[in-house]
Amino acid sequence: MRKFSTKEKRQLRVRKKLKNLNVDRLRVSVSKSLNNLSAQIIDDKLKKTLVSASSIEKEIKIKKIKKIEKSILLGEILAKRALEKKINKVYLDRGKNKYHGRIKSFAESLRKNGLKFWYGR
Repeated sequence: MRKFSTKEKRQLRVRKKLKNLNVDRLRVSVSKSLNNLSAQIIDDKLKKTLVSASSIEKEIKIKKIKKIEKSILLGEILAKRALEKKINKVYLDRGKNKYHGRIKSFAESLRKNGLKFWYGR
């Protein structure tokens, strides 16, 4: 039997809750590295990525800003792209990350810019 780390347990727990509650919403999957943040809106029924944004994109990378400010800007960009495609109800899949810091500022930025979601504690 394999032992899971706390990060792996958290990731499995979050994904399990999302699968149980996923009815008519799309999933915002967030991936965080040491310096960058990327997010995509995924339709699990069709298994396709509909919208994506990353802090490695040219328009964000040009600006020399701090990590939390990058995540706020990334949330604004992703929300704008999602609303263009008429997506407004989503779930936040934070994966193995805790809901604080850059993930929290990203989620609040999405909310402020028009997306309605449940973040799966």
